[in-house]
Amino acid sequence: MSLHLNRLLEDPRRLADYQVLAIPGGFSYGDDIAAGRILANQLSHHLKDALADFLSAGKPVIGVCNGFQVLVKAGLLPGNEPSGRQTCTLAHNDSGRFTDVWVHLISRSSKCIWTAGLEPLELPIAHGEGKFVPADDMVRRSLWDNDQVALTYARADGSAEKGEFPHNPNGSIDDIAGICDSSGLVFGLMPHPERYLAAQQHPSWAAQSRSGLNMTETTGRGLRIFQNAVQHVVSGVGAGV
Repeated sequence: MSLHLNRLLEDPRRLADYQVLAIPGGFSYGDDIAAGRILANQLSHHLKDALADFLSAGKPVIGVCNGFQVLVKAGLLPGNEPSGRQTCTLAHNDSGRFTDVWVHLISRSSKCIWTAGLEPLELPIAHGEGKFVPADDMVRRSLWDNDQVALTYARADGSAEKGEFPHNPNGSIDDIAGICDSSGLVFGLMPHPERYLAAQQHPSWAAQSRSGLNMTETTGRGLRIFQNAVQHVVSGVGAGV
């Protein structure tokens, strides 16, 4: 069951009734000021205490595309700054244009509950501002040292990319496609796992079906990301779940 943001702002205590928080892609408030900035301010100023309680209870949070931008600008990601200061951003793609393609990804983090056991996969992207940029080299190194780099762009064979287009579609530093906070509960990524929940959503599915290939996978690999979060909640890892 979903909850409209306005209802949550009216009564932040309602967040405690839910087990997973997902901030979807799109253009929140039309991105009139900056991508995700207005919604990020609402999270920071109106829902700060409710979000802190939500995370203290071990409940997972995901931000996809614009939702990733929101989490970054709200200071929830990477989440290592006590003041909540923003320490990274999602800048304009190096190409200077909106990019809508499928990309290859590999899981990097052992602490991110969303990507646990995730095999190399493909997901679609659709953004004009997806270039991950840390504030400085100290922030960049901290992400790797703290095991907070959750996903990176890769080649089709699963090998690590070297920042080259089109495998790295936006020029992200260190090919970073998604990060988590130090707890592994808060996860932000630019690719869209919700657009690959069924096998039929993959662009090659129709061609493979027509060729008579045995389609062994009935679900899309993006579904695994959400299944991991549900399993985390169902297993009762989070206090009060």
